[in-house]
Amino acid sequence: MRTPVCGRPWRHSPLRRRSDVVEAWTVLIVTVLLSVGAPLVGLAAAWWAHDEARTTVSQQRAERHRVRAEVVGLPAAARPQAGGQQALRATVRWTEPGQQAQRTAVARLPVDVRQGDTIHVWVDSRGRTVPPPADSASVWQHSVGIGIWAAGGTAAVVLLVHRGVRGVALRRRLAEWERAWARTEPQWTHRGV
Repeated sequence: MRTPVCGRPWRHSPLRRRSDVVEAWTVLIVTVLLSVGAPLVGLAAAWWAHDEARTTVSQQRAERHRVRAEVVGLPAAARPQAGGQQALRATVRWTEPGQQAQRTAVARLPVDVRQGDTIHVWVDSRGRTVPPPADSASVWQHSVGIGIWAAGGTAAVVLLVHRGVRGVALRRRLAEWERAWARTEPQWTHRGV
């Protein structure tokens, strides 16, 4: 007697049912989609997110610039901010490069700053204080995160569809067994004969 070769159980057999064949092919397709499809979707999403993030960062760098400002007004007490760190919102004054007029704005500063200190703040073209543009490490973190979520989401969808197909195959298999037993049972039990 020969040993079955890989793929041989899918071939003709008197015990093979259509639901078995569908389930076997589904397992093969799911394996390919999980090992090749999900990583490709993750890479494509990461690539897209990286391009979008780089475009956003270049726009931020074009719109924002760093200026040296003097702290002119401090609040009475520092308020705790998110993340357990303390920061305060204080009034700062600076002179735009190439202009004589001084501008003032409220900026978020570290707690240890004192009145009269000179600090660097980021401002946009309208003179509002803004956070600094994102750095390349943030762009990569964003890209990798999007890629991981896309690959994981794809894998979850594939596994969910596979579970649905297995459920349908199981119901059909049980119905086939029920019909086969209805034909065979009278011969074994001698009921109704």
